[in-house]
Amino acid sequence: MDEGGGLKHVMVMVGLQCIYAGIAIFSKEAFLQGMKPPIFVAYRQVITALIIVPPALYNRRRNSLSLCLGWKISGLIFAAAFLGIAVNANAYFEGLNLSSATVATAMVNLLPVLIFVMATAVGLEKFDFRSMRSMAKVLGTVVCVGGAISMALIKGPELLQSKGEYMQTRTLLQGLRLQNWLLGCLFLFGGCCCWSSWLMLQVPISANCPDDLYTTAWTCFFGMLQSAALALVLEREWEVWRINTALEYGACLFAGVGAAFAFFGQAWCVSRRGPVFTAMFNPLNTVLATIFACIFLHEALYVGSLLGAGAVIVGLYIVLWGKAKDQKDTKHEQEEAPAGISTCDDIPIQSNNDHQVLADGSPKKTTEKNPAMHLREPLLSLHRHNTSNPEEP
Repeated sequence: MDEGGGLKHVMVMVGLQCIYAGIAIFSKEAFLQGMKPPIFVAYRQVITALIIVPPALYNRRRNSLSLCLGWKISGLIFAAAFLGIAVNANAYFEGLNLSSATVATAMVNLLPVLIFVMATAVGLEKFDFRSMRSMAKVLGTVVCVGGAISMALIKGPELLQSKGEYMQTRTLLQGLRLQNWLLGCLFLFGGCCCWSSWLMLQVPISANCPDDLYTTAWTCFFGMLQSAALALVLEREWEVWRINTALEYGACLFAGVGAAFAFFGQAWCVSRRGPVFTAMFNPLNTVLATIFACIFLHEALYVGSLLGAGAVIVGLYIVLWGKAKDQKDTKHEQEEAPAGISTCDDIPIQSNNDHQVLADGSPKKTTEKNPAMHLREPLLSLHRHNTSNPEEP
């Protein structure tokens, strides 16, 4: 790849991390002014759907191939929208409201670790105790989980303490939430689990429907309806739906537009550089959010939270190193595999009677029953175009 193209991808990813950090800061300030997280999520999803759905419909009209989702794939998309948008976004922003922007953005780095754990549990991830890369992924998982626990349970003394009338007022407003710090961390962890499940659902969705923009539009549409319904259930008073300040308007607009553009930018980078490249920029979100929170929100920075965030980032890079080695070895095996011997690209991912579709999109006849799936990198390679950063919910 040419140097200019690589620089372009880096600039896009840095810009996306700035958007994610900005969403965390704007939404946190809106919550401090009294806006409820479920209402914020509902408004955000309306804006995101209005941006993503029209281009998807226009693209489908231009496409000569008629695409029908069917009940099975529609059910998978509905479940993915519920887990990845309605539940995940509400859990993330509720956790952000109860904790801090630093903790919220640091928890997002647990995502690759949770995917590895879930994939191993259901047999989609190949694990070998004798392999250095497998042990690296286990070590990274332990470090990440330990860092997340330290962020939730160990706060320690404050590193940056701001004084003055403004800080005293802000401290009084936030003091009532200090007792809910642990609850906020639990919400954030639950949101990461939901987002990991969403990513795992992208494997069968992408296998059955290759039009990622079309399925994403339906996901956003379902997510908009589900988020609105969930907000109506959680917030019974109509007064909370009223947007009172310009900052609340700006936060909803920025989050909705930012989420839509972030999806396209993330998908573009994943399709060209791979998911490991994009995941390496996630810790930058934590750094930017911490700096912005200290400057604009005057948030207190605790020693325990800072050390825990650092441990999560270190564990993330250890896991990513193991995944990168997996991808490199898999590519090497594919290049050296003699004719007639299947590699991981020959693993059937969709079955339709006696006809199977391979991961590369080519048909394959098979008479095997219940073929075993031993994917070395199943979740980081099969859904290249339909990947989004959990805000980056």
